Amino acid sequence: MSYFSDVERDLIVTGRTELAEGIVALDLASPNGRDLPAWTAGSHVDVILPAQDPPNGDPLERQYSLCGDPAARGTWRVAVLREQGGRGGSARIHDEVAVGQRVRVRGPRNHFAFTPAPGTRYRFVAGGIGITAIRSMVASAEAAGVDWRLDYAGRSRRTMAFVDELAAAFGERVRVHAADEGARLSASALAAEVGSDGVVYACGPTRLLDALESALAPRRDEALHVERFEAKVFGAPVWTEPFEVELVGSGDVVSVAPDQSILEAIRQQSPETLVLSSCRRGTCGTCEVPVLEGEVEHRDSVLTPVEQEHGDVMMICVSRAACPRLVLDL
Repeated sequence: MSYFSDVERDLIVTGRTELAEGIVALDLASPNGRDLPAWTAGSHVDVILPAQDPPNGDPLERQYSLCGDPAARGTWRVAVLREQGGRGGSARIHDEVAVGQRVRVRGPRNHFAFTPAPGTRYRFVAGGIGITAIRSMVASAEAAGVDWRLDYAGRSRRTMAFVDELAAAFGERVRVHAADEGARLSASALAAEVGSDGVVYACGPTRLLDALESALAPRRDEALHVERFEAKVFGAPVWTEPFEVELVGSGDVVSVAPDQSILEAIRQQSPETLVLSSCRRGTCGTCEVPVLEGEVEHRDSVLTPVEQEHGDVMMICVSRAACPRLVLDL
């Protein structure tokens, strides 16, 4: 079962740990000591930092995978890589967030759910900080007694969170691909090992995930599940004209300009319609909306190709109509 929550809560930072070079883990707990909501392997939360220029600025929101133990209901753990040249969120967390501080958090949500099935062979692939999404899956697979292996790639062991812990706990089932040791991960070799019936869960940089998608492209049966921290790059939209979006809940019809997202149009023209969003880049899944009518051009980095083909949901922060009119369940 996957859990989805849009509830925001203030949590206390009860621990701060340097996991690896440039990576800090934060342990978060309820101020009153109560259990936090349950979560499943692959879940993430939104960390919401105050605006740096109030009242004109907007709060800064970033998504981080839960990488602790789902059974430890008193604490959530996230791990944050300081991104050089990033958008500033990771630097603020590294520089400003300390033990004892309150942090606003939304979630958890899970668009990268893993439920181990008996008899299935699983291959987990993590690139760099992508291990934060994969670590709980490894634990879940081990607890279920299924066949699994982990390939973990990074620049060097000193930059790879949890690498020693995983290698010590699981031995040969964990293959470490440290670039400075000459042990680079080959997507084509991994695809050959997976064969015709294995299932791959992967999280990491764009180049790694693109290589895996290409290597496993001949299989169209959900062989590959990925979570992206970076948005996919798309060209010009298929439908370049304005289009209409009907919101069945309110009866409003909004017009979406070619240079405008559906999310922006709804907030401007139907401000009473409640629409949650976070990343606004198509990577977190917060703005997922059911589609009742119309053809969608999916431009998100969340849905699988099969889910996109079904066309029954869309991420309105980036995806668009491929026709003159959409009808959404909003």
